[in-house]
Amino acid sequence: MSKFWLVKSEPHVYPFSQLKEDGQTHWDGVRNYQARNFMRDSMKVGDLVLFYHSNTKPPHIAGLAKISKEGYPDHTSWDINSNYFDAKSDPDSPRWFMVEIEPIADFSPILDLPTLKEMPALQGMALLARGQRLSVQPVEPEHFSIICNAGGLGDLL
Repeated sequence: MSKFWLVKSEPHVYPFSQLKEDGQTHWDGVRNYQARNFMRDSMKVGDLVLFYHSNTKPPHIAGLAKISKEGYPDHTSWDINSNYFDAKSDPDSPRWFMVEIEPIADFSPILDLPTLKEMPALQGMALLARGQRLSVQPVEPEHFSIICNAGGLGDLL
Protein backbone atom coordinates (compact mmCIF):
# COMPACT_ATOMS: atom_id res chain seq x y z
CA MET A 1 0.00 0.00 0.00
CA SER A 2 1.37 3.38 -1.01
CA LYS A 3 2.24 6.02 1.54
CA PHE A 4 2.07 9.77 1.13
CA TRP A 5 4.73 12.34 1.93
CA LEU A 6 5.54 16.02 1.87
CA VAL A 7 9.03 17.31 1.10
CA LYS A 8 10.11 20.90 1.54
CA SER A 9 12.48 22.85 -0.67
CA GLU A 10 13.23 26.53 -0.86
CA PRO A 11 12.26 27.72 -4.35
CA HIS A 12 15.52 29.67 -4.75
CA VAL A 13 17.46 26.45 -4.03
CA TYR A 14 15.45 23.82 -5.95
CA PRO A 15 11.96 24.72 -7.20
CA PHE A 16 9.35 22.30 -8.53
CA SER A 17 9.88 23.81 -11.99
CA GLN A 18 13.50 22.60 -11.84
CA LEU A 19 12.36 19.09 -10.90
CA LYS A 20 10.08 19.10 -13.95
CA GLU A 21 12.96 20.27 -16.14
CA ASP A 22 15.35 17.66 -14.70
CA GLY A 23 12.80 14.82 -14.87
CA GLN A 24 14.02 13.43 -11.54
CA THR A 25 16.48 14.22 -8.78
CA HIS A 26 18.00 12.73 -5.67
CA TRP A 27 16.71 14.34 -2.48
CA ASP A 28 20.03 14.98 -0.78
CA GLY A 29 21.27 17.14 2.06
CA VAL A 30 18.65 16.19 4.64
CA ARG A 31 20.37 16.37 8.03
CA ASN A 32 17.61 15.51 10.47
CA TYR A 33 17.49 11.98 11.88
CA GLN A 34 13.71 11.62 11.81
CA ALA A 35 13.55 12.77 8.17
CA ARG A 36 16.52 10.50 7.37
CA ASN A 37 14.69 7.54 8.89
CA PHE A 38 11.63 8.22 6.74
CA MET A 39 13.80 8.24 3.61
CA ARG A 40 15.92 5.26 4.63
CA ASP A 41 13.19 3.01 6.02
CA SER A 42 9.73 4.06 4.88
CA MET A 43 9.65 5.78 1.49
CA LYS A 44 9.01 3.26 -1.29
CA VAL A 45 8.98 3.44 -5.08
CA GLY A 46 5.60 4.74 -6.21
CA ASP A 47 4.77 6.60 -2.98
CA LEU A 48 3.32 10.03 -3.79
CA VAL A 49 4.93 13.25 -2.61
CA LEU A 50 3.59 16.78 -2.12
CA PHE A 51 6.34 19.22 -3.17
CA TYR A 52 6.27 22.19 -0.79
CA HIS A 53 8.04 25.51 -1.34
CA SER A 54 9.23 26.83 2.03
CA ASN A 55 10.97 30.08 2.93
CA THR A 56 8.94 32.05 0.41
CA LYS A 57 5.92 34.32 0.70
CA PRO A 58 3.59 32.63 0.91
CA PRO A 59 4.90 29.10 1.43
CA HIS A 60 2.88 26.69 -0.71
CA ILE A 61 2.42 23.25 -2.22
CA ALA A 62 3.59 23.61 -5.81
CA GLY A 63 3.22 20.15 -7.24
CA LEU A 64 3.00 16.41 -6.98
CA ALA A 65 5.91 13.98 -7.37
CA LYS A 66 6.58 10.33 -6.69
CA ILE A 67 9.39 8.26 -5.23
CA SER A 68 11.39 6.74 -8.08
CA LYS A 69 14.23 5.19 -6.04
CA GLU A 70 14.20 4.04 -2.43
CA GLY A 71 16.64 5.22 0.23
CA TYR A 72 20.37 4.87 -0.35
CA PRO A 73 23.42 6.58 1.18
CA ASP A 74 23.68 10.33 0.61
CA HIS A 75 27.10 10.73 -1.02
CA THR A 76 27.11 14.48 -0.35
CA SER A 77 27.73 13.73 3.34
CA TRP A 78 31.26 12.50 2.65
CA ASP A 79 32.10 15.05 -0.06
CA ILE A 80 34.26 17.68 1.65
CA ASN A 81 33.33 20.19 -1.07
CA SER A 82 29.61 19.78 -0.46
CA ASN A 83 27.52 22.11 1.68
CA TYR A 84 26.14 18.92 3.26
CA PHE A 85 29.49 17.40 4.27
CA ASP A 86 29.47 15.51 7.58
CA ALA A 87 32.88 14.39 8.88
CA LYS A 88 31.22 11.60 10.90
CA SER A 89 29.73 10.00 7.80
CA ASP A 90 31.69 7.88 5.32
CA PRO A 91 30.92 5.36 2.58
CA ASP A 92 31.61 2.40 4.90
CA SER A 93 29.32 3.76 7.60
CA PRO A 94 26.84 6.18 6.02
CA ARG A 95 24.94 8.38 8.42
CA TRP A 96 22.64 10.10 5.91
CA PHE A 97 20.35 8.75 3.20
CA MET A 98 18.38 10.10 0.27
CA VAL A 99 15.66 9.02 -2.14
CA GLU A 100 14.98 9.96 -5.73
CA ILE A 101 11.81 11.69 -6.86
CA GLU A 102 10.26 12.54 -10.19
CA PRO A 103 7.54 15.08 -11.01
CA ILE A 104 3.95 14.16 -11.82
CA ALA A 105 1.96 17.42 -12.04
CA ASP A 106 1.73 21.06 -11.04
CA PHE A 107 -0.91 22.14 -8.57
CA SER A 108 -3.35 24.57 -10.12
CA PRO A 109 -3.92 26.56 -8.12
CA ILE A 110 -0.90 26.28 -5.85
CA LEU A 111 -2.05 25.78 -2.29
CA ASP A 112 -0.53 28.36 0.01
CA LEU A 113 -0.10 27.86 3.74
CA PRO A 114 -2.80 30.39 4.76
CA THR A 115 -5.33 28.55 2.56
CA LEU A 116 -4.32 25.17 3.99
CA LYS A 117 -4.72 26.51 7.54
CA GLU A 118 -8.27 27.65 6.71
CA MET A 119 -9.33 24.14 5.66
CA PRO A 120 -10.95 22.45 8.71
CA ALA A 121 -10.55 19.00 7.14
CA LEU A 122 -6.75 19.37 7.37
CA GLN A 123 -6.80 19.79 11.14
CA GLY A 124 -4.10 17.58 12.63
CA MET A 125 -1.89 17.62 9.53
CA ALA A 126 1.79 17.69 10.56
CA LEU A 127 2.61 20.57 8.20
CA LEU A 128 0.13 22.79 9.99
CA ALA A 129 1.36 22.06 13.51
CA ARG A 130 3.00 24.97 15.27
CA GLY A 131 6.79 24.74 15.11
CA GLN A 132 6.77 21.93 12.52
CA ARG A 133 10.00 22.33 10.57
CA LEU A 134 10.64 18.76 9.40
CA SER A 135 11.66 18.81 5.73
CA VAL A 136 10.37 15.28 5.01
CA GLN A 137 7.13 14.23 6.67
CA PRO A 138 4.35 11.70 6.25
CA VAL A 139 0.89 12.81 5.11
CA GLU A 140 -2.29 11.01 6.11
CA PRO A 141 -4.27 9.59 3.15
CA GLU A 142 -7.33 11.72 3.89
CA HIS A 143 -5.21 14.90 4.03
CA PHE A 144 -3.44 13.93 0.82
CA SER A 145 -6.75 13.39 -0.96
CA ILE A 146 -8.17 16.74 0.19
CA ILE A 147 -5.02 18.57 -0.92
CA CYS A 148 -4.91 16.91 -4.35
CA ASN A 149 -8.57 17.77 -4.94
CA ALA A 150 -8.02 21.38 -3.86
CA GLY A 151 -4.90 21.58 -6.06
CA GLY A 152 -6.83 20.64 -9.18
CA LEU A 153 -5.56 17.06 -9.46
CA GLY A 154 -8.73 15.24 -8.41
CA ASP A 155 -8.86 12.33 -6.01
CA LEU A 156 -5.77 10.23 -6.65
CA LEU A 157 -6.61 7.55 -4.08
